[in-house]
Amino acid sequence: MKDRVSIELKDGVADVRLIRADKMNALDPAMFEGILEAGAQLATMKGLRCVVLSGEGKAFCAGLDMASFAAMKQDGDAVPGVRDLTKRTHGIANRPQQCAWQWRALPVPVIAAVHGVAFGGGFQIALGADMRYATPDARFSVMEIKWGLVPDLAGTQLMRHLAREDIVRELTYTGRVFDGREARELGFVTRVVDDPRAAALETAREIAGKSPDAIRANKRLLNDAVAVDAATGLMAESVEQQKLIGSPNQVEAVMSNLQKRAANYRD
Repeated sequence: MKDRVSIELKDGVADVRLIRADKMNALDPAMFEGILEAGAQLATMKGLRCVVLSGEGKAFCAGLDMASFAAMKQDGDAVPGVRDLTKRTHGIANRPQQCAWQWRALPVPVIAAVHGVAFGGGFQIALGADMRYATPDARFSVMEIKWGLVPDLAGTQLMRHLAREDIVRELTYTGRVFDGREARELGFVTRVVDDPRAAALETAREIAGKSPDAIRANKRLLNDAVAVDAATGLMAESVEQQKLIGSPNQVEAVMSNLQKRAANYRD
């Protein structure tokens, strides 16, 4: 993992960076593996409150490494290192899908900070985050159609909850490139800023200062809301709220506000 992804935890915020800058953080077998290892490490990390995901160098992630195509054809792999994509290796996902889906499944919020390009698999990895901050000139594309493929890093399941169906279809069928401003208008980007990583870290620190119990409960509710009926969703709200009311961190939230001091939450 260390030669593809770095993690630095400070004050509850994990600064996660793709560090293959010489290749625009393109996805080769080692990058796939590094992202999966990073996700697994974060899932059990003590004191974690929020994650910021970004790329070093000129880009967030340029998608699948072109050199990997030749290896896939030679080795008979569907994607680098994976021959049977139908095999579920991580719950409902296969290994490539988990590289994007794990950010959604992580119990704490994740903010993707995008600059340069987020093409193909890179775009889908960013979509797995709770929020996406991007530069105005960042470029995005559902680029798989260029290579005669479909988006298969959970992209179809993530895009459809962010943009209108006809928009998702147009972008998927054409593979056209669009910038950060248009991505914001379409619903794929949360905020357009000149320095998305700095802005994401600022938001992450704000989130880290809130009750971790409430933040995690909120993420569970919001993740489930897209897949359940209203009755189930309303019951889920009640269950989560009942667990929070009177809990130590909920009491601390109230007292810190009343006493006008910084909260001291327990993980």
